[in-house]
Amino acid sequence: MQRGSDRLSVHRDDEMKHELQGLLRSGHPTRVEEWHDPEPAADDDPQVWSGPVGGLGSQASLERWRLELARHLSRHTFPARTGELARALRRSNAPGGLVDAVARLPHGDRFENVQQLAEALTGGE
Repeated sequence: MQRGSDRLSVHRDDEMKHELQGLLRSGHPTRVEEWHDPEPAADDDPQVWSGPVGGLGSQASLERWRLELARHLSRHTFPARTGELARALRRSNAPGGLVDAVARLPHGDRFENVQQLAEALTGGE
């Protein structure tokens, strides 16, 4: 039984695997032409991570925190204490409000994943 693609030949499947190998190993785009890569956010862009001020329930707030934390923290960061997480956020150029919120958490706390950290930031909503 063949487990490859039915639409493409075996040779094209191997060629596509070879093209993606660098991306999968490095974790970042490996293209030579810069115009292929997405444009990073500018320094003067508004802080959109905090979202709208009102009108959202606690579940939306928890999801918003979790999404923003996941953008800046990898799985390999956890488990970690509050100080380690704040340093990791600074290294990844996270928004200042996010770094400050994590730094304000009790220093003895240890978090196993992004979900636990988001729940601590939202007060267990």
